[in-house]
Amino acid sequence: MPALQWLLQGDAVTQATALLLLAMSVASWVVICWKLYLGQRARADVPRAAAAFWQTRHLADAPVRVAGFDRAGLLLPLVQAALQASARPGGVAAAASTLPALADQGSPEVRLTRALRVALHGVLARLQWGQVLLATVGSTAPFVGLLGTVWGIHRALAVLAGSQSITIERLAGPVGEALVMTAAGLAVAIPAVLAYNGFGRSLTHIEAELEGFARDLRALLLGAAAPPASPPPD
Repeated sequence: MPALQWLLQGDAVTQATALLLLAMSVASWVVICWKLYLGQRARADVPRAAAAFWQTRHLADAPVRVAGFDRAGLLLPLVQAALQASARPGGVAAAASTLPALADQGSPEVRLTRALRVALHGVLARLQWGQVLLATVGSTAPFVGLLGTVWGIHRALAVLAGSQSITIERLAGPVGEALVMTAAGLAVAIPAVLAYNGFGRSLTHIEAELEGFARDLRALLLGAAAPPASPPPD
């Protein structure tokens, strides 16, 4: 029996289970394709963009230089956030009515650390997007398929219970069709689980490079803002 004909002959529970598995499969494959595209760019662009930044002679020219290599936009937000934080005024007004916002208060080191942390979390959130969906699909799709199998077997036995004669031939067809739901659940779950584990390993290296760049950038800007050490007295 063709799959479409079997699905149309099923009841609401069977059809809903099959459509849910189809939606989970489509969603997981969309996430997998997008993360493959982003990961390929990130692995190639992050080292090149970092090298371009450190080869820049003037800090003000760094965003333009980095943007030419950072196609995925993973390193550029860190550079822009650091430059904006270091350019904010550090003075605090005396009157309470003229106090700056809390984001502009504190020492330059505190403002720079906060700006880099916010930018880094935004970049990491982009890299981690879809991981929760892959984990959810990988862990729940087999049970959704099992639900369809159990319900299909229940329907098959209910139909056969009303007949006067029960043979293997009459039972094998409906039960075999119900077991297809288990195979469909596994077919949806296995790619999602493999992709989740694979992306988890590859993203770890990219995240480490971004965190290391953020620490080096913070040290560079704090070192440039620090006053020169005075010579020791004679």
